[in-house]
Formats: sequence, C-alpha cells, structure tokens
Amino acid sequence: MIESASPPPDLAKWIHEIGRGPHTARPLDTDAARELCAAMLDGAVPPLELGAILLAYRVKGETVDELTGFMTAIDRQLARLAPPPCALRPVLLPCYNGARRLPNLTSLVALLLKRYGVPVLLHGMTDEGSAFGRITTAAILWELGVEPATSIADAQRRLDGERIAYVSTAVLCPPLASLLELRARMGLRSVGHTLAKMLDPFGGVGFRVVAVTHPDYIARMQEFLAATHANALLMRGTEGEPFANPRRQPRIDRFDDGVPSTVFDNESIEPASLPAFPATIDAPATALWISAALAGEIAIPQPILNQLACCIDATRARQP
Repeated sequence: MIESASPPPDLAKWIHEIGRGPHTARPLDTDAARELCAAMLDGAVPPLELGAILLAYRVKGETVDELTGFMTAIDRQLARLAPPPCALRPVLLPCYNGARRLPNLTSLVALLLKRYGVPVLLHGMTDEGSAFGRITTAAILWELGVEPATSIADAQRRLDGERIAYVSTAVLCPPLASLLELRARMGLRSVGHTLAKMLDPFGGVGFRVVAVTHPDYIARMQEFLAATHANALLMRGTEGEPFANPRRQPRIDRFDDGVPSTVFDNESIEPASLPAFPATIDAPATALWISAALAGEIAIPQPILNQLACCIDATRARQP
C-alpha cells in the first residue's frame, strides 16, 4: 500500500480546483497533473487527501491535458520491454475488469493473435477480481497454461520465445499497482484504472486495445488518442475487458498515429449465429470453451473475428 511522505506544496490548491463537482471544478494543466500524479505514485500524498483526489476525478472526469500529465508521470516509472524480433507490432491487452455475466474471452483474443504470429502482452491485477466476484483473465490464462511472468526479464523471454506473456501491474509499474489496490478500501475504481489501460512498456511501439466501460469515456479517449498520436483500437469493452461483445458488434475505432477511422459500427448479432456458451463463467469452464473454439469445435463469435482482423491489419507495419 502507498505510504505517505511529505505532501507537495500545491496539494490543497489542486484539490480545491478539481474537487468542486462536475460543473464548477477546474482542470489542472499538464505540468500540474504530472506533478500531482508523480506525488501520488511516490507516496507523497496523505491517505485523506489521496481519497479526496481519486473521488474528485471519479466525479469530474479527466481532461486530455490531465491525462497527458498523468501518463507522463507513470511513463517515468514504467518498466521497459523490447518488441520481439518480428515484423509485427506487439498488441497490448489491458485486463483490469474481469467478467461477472458473460464468459471472459480476452484470452481467446490473445491466443488467436499469437496463432497469427502477433506478439501479445496482457497486463493487469492478478488477484483483484476475486475480491469483487469477477473472473479475471489471469485466472483463465492460468487454466490455459499461461502463467504470469515473475519479472520483466521473464516477460521479455516469454514474448521473444512464445509470443505471449501476462505481466502483473505490480511487476510492470509497482507504484501504479499500489494506487490500484486502493479499490478494495474505496469500493470503486479510480483514475488509476483508466491510466493502467493505456500503458505501453514498448515506448510507443505497441498497439493498444483500449476498452472503456462507460459510453462517456469513448469521446474522452478519442480525444486523448488523437492528441497523443496513438496507435490503438478503441471500443466499448465487454464488462470492461478488451474483447468485442460476442452478442453485439461494438463500434471499433482504429487510430494510426492519432488519425481515427471507424472500422466497425454497432450492430446486432442474429441469435441463431451465436455459439453455445459454457453453462458457467468460472475460469475452468471458460478455459475449456476457449480451447474448443481454438480447436475449431466451436464457432468463434464474429465480433471477435472482426476485432482480430483489425489488430492483425494494424500491426503489420514494422515497428520504428
């Protein structure tokens, strides 16, 4: 857990600006946002003030300047990975939600990408979902024989040799993981989870799949990805996980150096074309279903095939 040190001198001023509600709060500029996030990551914000900041952003939302400042601070403490020596960009799948209603099929997307030679890095919290009744991607991958990397060096070896790795946030960016762990005490997600979904330990080379939970975040992420010249796929995730809803094609926007294009729009799926899902969504049952789908025994839902095609096409350019 984050330990408090001496707070930065502008802390009260910043809280005064951002904590005035959704209509009267004022955003921080990029430099102030970077300094605030750095203080939070360094443990220099006392618990009372930290809770106030996280709740203020939960109510107010983040501007592009604030997100840019936050990500600059996080990037300075983020571990680095080298893209595997192949002609395809690595794809990043952030796994921070888990599933409660539908089977969590993030692992299916990852293993399909691997099958087509695309390096895949999944990252997230390894045990957070169990406390909230969610089935995590980490648990399903474990059933499928993909264990979490024990270190950054281990993750690099797995990417280079196996084209797939799962790395916990505690390994990828320990200060951010400490911030995310506050969810258990606060009862809800914070700006930290938004930031975690945009991590790129490949220094801008990776192709991020950004899956948002709430519709109002779509516009916010569109603006941020365009402003930061990102290479990414943006869509509303399934319960927040980065796979296309198998029952309804979500809108998918692709960003190439920040330039957006809509490659798929919202579309209902005919019930007759849906495969039979497992009777339960626990990790063993979901892993068995994914194994059957990979073996061709079960049809892969069309929205996931569409997402797969988007990622493969977008990663064909050789990394810089």
